[in-house]
Amino acid sequence: MSWTEIVIEVARDNAEALSDALIEAGALSVSVEDADEGTAQEKPLFGEPGMEPKEAAWEHSRVVALTDVDADQAAIVAEAGAAIGLAAAPAFTTRKVEDEDWVRLTQSQFEPIHIGKNIWVVPSWHEAPDANALILELDPGLAFGTGSHPTTKLCMEWLEAHPAPNQSVLDYGCGSGILAMVARKLGATQVAGVDIDPQAIESARDNAVRNQVQDIEFFVPEDFAQSQHAEARFDIVVANILSSPLKLMAPMLSGRVADGGALVLSGVLARQAEEVAAAYAPFIKLSVWAEHEGWVALHGRLGSDTALPAR
Repeated sequence: MSWTEIVIEVARDNAEALSDALIEAGALSVSVEDADEGTAQEKPLFGEPGMEPKEAAWEHSRVVALTDVDADQAAIVAEAGAAIGLAAAPAFTTRKVEDEDWVRLTQSQFEPIHIGKNIWVVPSWHEAPDANALILELDPGLAFGTGSHPTTKLCMEWLEAHPAPNQSVLDYGCGSGILAMVARKLGATQVAGVDIDPQAIESARDNAVRNQVQDIEFFVPEDFAQSQHAEARFDIVVANILSSPLKLMAPMLSGRVADGGALVLSGVLARQAEEVAAAYAPFIKLSVWAEHEGWVALHGRLGSDTALPAR
């Protein structure tokens, strides 16, 4: 089977409305691209994870609509143009999309990720490059945290550099559970993960079973507060979230750290490090442990008056 794409170049103000109208007129899917991509006029849209730009549109946008090969593309475009009040149907071109093995094509985009000295994150359809390494089998999915983002890598590298055999670890904002699983595989005996997204909790539990660390406990915050960990303090607390919520949670996260225990924070841009550290200063002294691609990991120990050394 094959499909036909409709390609329309429009002004920013019409991109979103036209996209919706094309779906209503019979398009199977629609995407918006920067029509100036690859030129000096290209204008990237920036946003932190979880804080993406509100509008995926550019001053000179390209709307691409997928249709059945036997659909009437001209009629779809005319109906969509009329629906948003255009005086005439917009000009468009078409291009054929051949059928492919989309599962295999998607999987080919995800290779094993090497992190730190001895950690590999391996999709289920790949063999582990080093059978003797710390292997995490983790498929790309809906929950944030597959090891590809710099903040996740920083936290994993910190855990590898500070193994905690027979200690307790709390992964707050656990996402896929990747940090909790690394801690458990490095020897931590009591590991808990917390996330506000029930879907992330479900994903984390599935990942823990797949990686044979099913004794990790995962909770949404309400259940965590009612669990046996309600008043617990942990030897290591790691939180890979974003700077704004991290600042708000300073009293709570600091209060979860055991005496002499470590707090590790990421999801923090380098330019935000000082303000995040200042929010925690009344409770624990934090310093930058490492930086990667403009992101940092902060760490400190409860009861220590001096900053810990950077990597």
